[in-house]
Amino acid sequence: MKRHPYVARPRSRLTYQLTYALRHPKKVWPHLRRLARDAKLRSTTRDHVSYYREVMRADIRDMTADGAIGSHRRASWLRVGRMQFDYLVKHGLTPQDRVLDIGCGNLRLGWRLVEHLETGNYYGVDISPEILMAAADTVTEHGLQAKLPHLSLVKDLTFASLPDAHFTVIHAHSVFSHNPIDVIDECLRHVGRILHPDGFFDFTFDRTEKAEHHVLREDFYYRTETLIGLAEQHGLKAEFMGDWERSRHKQSKLRVTHPR
Repeated sequence: MKRHPYVARPRSRLTYQLTYALRHPKKVWPHLRRLARDAKLRSTTRDHVSYYREVMRADIRDMTADGAIGSHRRASWLRVGRMQFDYLVKHGLTPQDRVLDIGCGNLRLGWRLVEHLETGNYYGVDISPEILMAAADTVTEHGLQAKLPHLSLVKDLTFASLPDAHFTVIHAHSVFSHNPIDVIDECLRHVGRILHPDGFFDFTFDRTEKAEHHVLREDFYYRTETLIGLAEQHGLKAEFMGDWERSRHKQSKLRVTHPR
């Protein structure tokens, strides 16, 4: 496995954090604001989904819907969405596929999928009501109402309302990078039920070769073998997608399938 340029950084070490702060002084104040927000949300939310829903609400209020999902400029929003879409098409995405977009956001990828897929074949879910309202605006902006995209608010990743073996492609970009291991475990425990026998589930994650850690419960870093092992515990096969890292995106990608 080729080493990703972002993977080997010892982010959990205090020395690294202090050195980073000295090199990037403009980021210190935003980090302190996040630290204060984290302290407040720890005392006012009951679980991680509730916690991150409030993070999204604050980011949309203080920035934009694009910024809340990590694209602080529209050019970045378009570029990252195109990168995801082209990757899926390269790996065989067809208009006949039935796609579940976990953490669909304001349809950075989703509007391209809705446009590409047959009517009714796109299903987007998110934990944030504000971001789903922005997603509805994106549907209108691109004139995609007739494609009947499904947009649903969820409180967990059990997929209880979705049918068995239905989705040929399931996708989660920059979702697990913001979630603790128990939320990822919940997803992998249930995703096999709704995944078509010949389908695949792609997800990105922040990869580390050092100690697994998180930053203010907003950014989580995992070792590849941890997530592959977790998938295996739930009867699924996980494969590291090296060609995604060659796209020079900061996150890594795993593909989960049913074992043959």
